[in-house]
Amino acid sequence: MRQEAVARETAMKICILNTGGTISSVGSPLAPMSAARFSEAAKAILTPMIAASLPDMELHFDSSLRFSDHGTGALDSTNLQPRDWCRIADAVLNAYADHDGFVILHGTDTMDFTGAALPLLLNVTDDLGFGRAVLSKPVILTGAQLPMFRDTPEGLVLNAGSDAFTNFCGALACARLRIPELALFFDGKLLRGNRAIKVSATRFAAFESPHLPPLAEAGIGTWPGHASALPGPAAPHLSLDDPEARQMVRDRLSAIDTAIDAHPVIEINAFPARFGGGSLPLARMIEDAVAAGVRGIVLQSYGEGNFPSGDTGDASQGAICKALKAATQAGVIVVDGTRVIGGQVGEFHYAAGAWISEAGAVSAGDMTPMAAFAKTMILSAAAEYHGWSAATLRAVIRRNLAGECSFADRLDSRLNPVLNPGQSLSAADGAARLVNDPDHGAALIGVEGKALWSPASGHPGRLMLYPDGRLSYLAPDGAVLWQRAAPEKPLTGACLLLRYDRQGQPVLELRDACATLTASIAR
Repeated sequence: MRQEAVARETAMKICILNTGGTISSVGSPLAPMSAARFSEAAKAILTPMIAASLPDMELHFDSSLRFSDHGTGALDSTNLQPRDWCRIADAVLNAYADHDGFVILHGTDTMDFTGAALPLLLNVTDDLGFGRAVLSKPVILTGAQLPMFRDTPEGLVLNAGSDAFTNFCGALACARLRIPELALFFDGKLLRGNRAIKVSATRFAAFESPHLPPLAEAGIGTWPGHASALPGPAAPHLSLDDPEARQMVRDRLSAIDTAIDAHPVIEINAFPARFGGGSLPLARMIEDAVAAGVRGIVLQSYGEGNFPSGDTGDASQGAICKALKAATQAGVIVVDGTRVIGGQVGEFHYAAGAWISEAGAVSAGDMTPMAAFAKTMILSAAAEYHGWSAATLRAVIRRNLAGECSFADRLDSRLNPVLNPGQSLSAADGAARLVNDPDHGAALIGVEGKALWSPASGHPGRLMLYPDGRLSYLAPDGAVLWQRAAPEKPLTGACLLLRYDRQGQPVLELRDACATLTASIAR
């Protein structure tokens, strides 16, 4: 008996939140059952099997999350709205202190939107992208292409042939890895939630992550994937386990929940079309959206971010270009993404895309369309709470806040500590770049293309940042060409940040992951 009591005390406690979706639907046509009914069926049918295979796990089926006072209270994810993201995040926060991890059952139609939104709602970062309140436990979204249960005259039974039970058990098994981020489990793969895209409505492999390998995989056992997981809080006081940090997230979430409906964002896809008489529907769509009061426009461009300007000669004279300029002048945040699943917006190599930055658009980098949409809406809704200016908001959208895009403006000793030849950093709030030319080496380049600083001018090599704050520039053979010693005070995970100072000059700053400024490296 004593051994059983100890096992219960040490068991990993997992909270199951059921939002609805195919996995918890029954009937013809399929409709979500209530969280309470699903919980009863799961306890009766699933729990004995799960207890046998995962004996060190204690499941709690939370039935408190409701999206409506009518009917079952569950939600077909097709009807999900931005405030529903806030409801789900609030449910996680309510149960956070009492559980070691969370599995959220969700419909597949908008699971990638929720996967993109929740990391921004469950983490608080400052305007430079440093975490002030950070998720410390696994939160895993999962669902199914077929329902978990089937209704029969004898009652609910496990639906043979469904992927639901496999996905559910896989999500639970991956929770045991205690990866401290919002993830999505489907068909044996644990993906970062804000990197996932739904790619199939018929195959069990319904989701892919074009820019990031899996965080983990489940098959005969469970093992870490090729992608590095987010490191979690840099210090205990920044963790959501800390009541003050958790309250910080609650306060921000409340402000976003209040404001988000007043910050609508729309997506506009690039397409070739012209009305009779020569007018362009894309220009009209942008103008109408601004007139209707949108606060953000996410463009789904061609290729690397190429969007038609509306003029085959001078892009700046095109109707679409003029409409986008008018939108940004009216305070609308324009984010330039790409409709290509495996594409990203980086350097504009084509004139067809170069004009768009001059029109005021912010690059989405390698964000998925869902991540760009959710990020633009949530940060726009949070801007007043944080006191961000329009320029600050634009810069924050470009920064990597919760793993939704690649680092563009920094080296992080915990995740991307090396600037290799051919790589570069770009300031989120200006045009400065730290370029590592394969032939001429690393150099900080200002607005006019002038080299402002170089660790070893003319020598190719790689710039390496160590956790203690030491910064080295190494030749191809490993020789140290330049080195800056570590600060006297130990750092909690060093970061090298490229940004602009208050005088409008580019600066390389050494900071720790707690956002403490340590030193200026170059300016």
